[in-house]
Amino acid sequence: MSIGDVARVMGLPTNVLRHWETVGLLSPERDGSGRRQYDEDQIVRIAVIQRSKGAGMSLEQVGVMLNDGARERHEILRKHLDDLDRRMEDMRRSRAMAEHAMNCRSHDIATCPRFRAGVEDVMARF
Repeated sequence: MSIGDVARVMGLPTNVLRHWETVGLLSPERDGSGRRQYDEDQIVRIAVIQRSKGAGMSLEQVGVMLNDGARERHEILRKHLDDLDRRMEDMRRSRAMAEHAMNCRSHDIATCPRFRAGVEDVMARF
């Protein structure tokens, strides 16, 4: 597939694909005219990059993850997993607060003791 076709299907501007190539995340083949041609392996890498960035990874972290020879690969992935766990717990708490707020009869939600319990961990910093 051409860069334009891949960009359209993946919902990305072509300059993003070129940037990812510049930083070493992609290496599409070139046709006789020098135009980039993306095969299935490159498209899978694009999908991995998109999913990883959506989960909060930097391009540098993605590069290490995609490099099976990188010595720091497991360390970076462990830190990312720990970060995901922390963010998922934050999201769980936020969801619980929002669900409570939907059904709470308090005029000022911040005065409701059950609602406030959802931020006790944050308030413990003070």
